[in-house]
Amino acid sequence: MDKRTEILEGLISDTGLSKKAFAEKIGLPPTTLRSILDRGIGNASVDNVIKICRGLGITTDQLQTMANGEQFEPQLTAKDEKDIQKELQKMIEGLESNSGYAAFDGQSFEDLDEEDRDLLKNSLEQSLRLAKKLAKQKFTPKKYRD
Repeated sequence: MDKRTEILEGLISDTGLSKKAFAEKIGLPPTTLRSILDRGIGNASVDNVIKICRGLGITTDQLQTMANGEQFEPQLTAKDEKDIQKELQKMIEGLESNSGYAAFDGQSFEDLDEEDRDLLKNSLEQSLRLAKKLAKQKFTPKKYRD
């Protein structure tokens, strides 16, 4: 069995759904999914492989990376980016208020010069991105990360 097909089978199993239920969830006939898994994804249409990967929350590139035994690098989705921006905005608003999260040498966020505010904002944003990626990596089954 092709390594990519093996990984897909494991990921489908990890969803807790039967193969039939998973196929229905992603809009594939169960017989098509069974055929793909039996004969290998090399024989499947690109559209069907993309449907399966999307249903599992991974890209085809991530599937290939896992099959090559390379380190899994989670990608942030548009929803993740939106969530990061919302959280960043909350943090900045918290820093700007009188009862803010922190003061910097007795200065509020508003007292900082523009360059320092931008540096702090960028640092917070990168920290949120890293935290989101680490959380995604943590909740990806270990057998597909190593």
